[in-house]
Amino acid sequence: MTQYSYLVGLIGSPIGHSLSPALHESEADRHGVRYLYRLLDAGSGPLAEYDLHELLRACRDCGFSGLNVTHPFKQSVVPHLDGLAPTAARVGAVNTVVFTPDGRAVGHNTDVSGFSEALARGLPDVSIEEVVLLGAGGAGAAVSHALLDRGTRQLHIVDPLQDRATALAKALNEQAGPERARPCTYEALGGVLSAAHGLVNASPVGSVHDRQLPLPAAMLHARLWLADLNYRPLQTPLLEYGRGRGSRVLHGGGMLVHQAAHSFRLFTGLDPHTPHMLADFADLTADAQAHA
Repeated sequence: MTQYSYLVGLIGSPIGHSLSPALHESEADRHGVRYLYRLLDAGSGPLAEYDLHELLRACRDCGFSGLNVTHPFKQSVVPHLDGLAPTAARVGAVNTVVFTPDGRAVGHNTDVSGFSEALARGLPDVSIEEVVLLGAGGAGAAVSHALLDRGTRQLHIVDPLQDRATALAKALNEQAGPERARPCTYEALGGVLSAAHGLVNASPVGSVHDRQLPLPAAMLHARLWLADLNYRPLQTPLLEYGRGRGSRVLHGGGMLVHQAAHSFRLFTGLDPHTPHMLADFADLTADAQAHA
């Protein structure tokens, strides 16, 4: 039996521009249920180091149905949970926490399916044979699993923390088969990109908080399709530059909506109207003249 009301939150930093509250609450309205979505922003000061375990406990005790989790906590939240769904365990990162009736906090990962569906919808006919991934954090881990699941044979992983890229590549190869993922240094990136089919930016570089290209512009070429997980702004510097060079591009809105739809189902047990949620996102990100 479906509940009558839900209390949900988002943990992350910084999240003041998040569209998740509007997407979730609008979908709940279509189902005729009460749904309150709150931002739990860790900020940029000392609160960024607060105790995740205590926060989870407080949310559970206050009657939250669940939480979404975003940067920088997708991996650090894992040890504080009572269990992991299979996809979250495989990825080692969580973006959705469901509080069960018996008080357990169970982690899920809807970023994997969210990116996979967004790629299939937005760039349905591109080659994903060889792809470069920028960022080996929680979002990058989810994207890497989605790409290998869809058939990527060679994934090059780049991260400012080389050890993190190496660890992710090792974990992927243990699960998907040897040599399918490789860590890549920034020094080698230009040569790797020259032969690659696609580039995915899973780093925060290019977002509203860091408006710049995540790599030197000279490395980009028109044969390379580009996907950016950032969606504020919708057209990041990477996508703007790539489109100007003739590349096919995919913004982060599709992944946001699809992962939100899957999280909504986990929180409520209700089947989301994903096309309507995509339309909500389009309205939320339209400029002032879009409906004139």
